Amino acid sequence: MKCKISRNAAKMIKLELDKEENEGKLLRVYVTHAHGDHAHYGMGIDAPTDKDVVVSTDKDIDVILEKDNDFLDGIRIDYFYVPEEGFAITNPAKGNHGDH
Repeated sequence: MKCKISRNAAKMIKLELDKEENEGKLLRVYVTHAHGDHAHYGMGIDAPTDKDVVVSTDKDIDVILEKDNDFLDGIRIDYFYVPEEGFAITNPAKGNHGDH
């Protein structure tokens, strides 16, 4: 499975992972719901289970993804400052570019 994280997103994720209460935990990205040919995503700080795979990224952040969930393979995590500040998770490999 593959996961890309933008530079801005990596900076914000590392700030959260570096908090004392998150020591030893990883970023988890999950599907909140899927319909048709695309999904909507959520994320949190968690520990992997036997239902997960841990994917290493080029930003030195390991991401927990649910095994065998095709909507998670190829996701991209971005962080935008405008028009409003926040994360955006898309899957260009599945034709999901964030527009709905």
